[in-house]
Amino acid sequence: MIILASGSPRRRQLLEMLGIPFRVVAPDVDESVRAAEQPEGYVTRLAREKARTVAAREHGSVVLAADTTVVLRGRLFAKPGTPEEAADMLRRLQGRKHQVLTAVAVACDGRLEHALDVTDVTFRRLSSQQIAEYVATGEPLDKAGAYAIQGKGAALVEGIHGDFFGVMGLPLRLALDLLARFGQPYRFTR
Repeated sequence: MIILASGSPRRRQLLEMLGIPFRVVAPDVDESVRAAEQPEGYVTRLAREKARTVAAREHGSVVLAADTTVVLRGRLFAKPGTPEEAADMLRRLQGRKHQVLTAVAVACDGRLEHALDVTDVTFRRLSSQQIAEYVATGEPLDKAGAYAIQGKGAALVEGIHGDFFGVMGLPLRLALDLLARFGQPYRFTR
């Protein structure tokens, strides 16, 4: 059994979908962006800190962590704090291509490895009414970039180039590769 260092229901859902046994231990990590920190460094640092923090408390356990952010022209779009902030993010993203960065980290007994997924997502052009209606669903409020591609936010998307699961918050191919390096290879049957 692995430990998922995340409170994300989407990450839990993906591990459950694959039948990977796990338990959740939420990390307590400050997610503030540091001065002059670049998006790639930001998500990688957070994934590594989450894995390292939980692994320090869970000796001998393999810990999987991840962090996701949305980037448009170098600007980070983390989780919106208010419906107004969500609407502003969606107005900026509509009709444009942006990147979804998801870093994955695995740690166990002082060892730590990570990988980064970058996926291009292009949004459809959206009216103010469409944005307001989507924000009113409440779905954008705990999602990086203010949308959930696996939910109603799918209606915002014109195209995707890369890993759909990375946009959801856990690029499975990277997570499975890292887990295998820690003696936890994926098996279709248990």
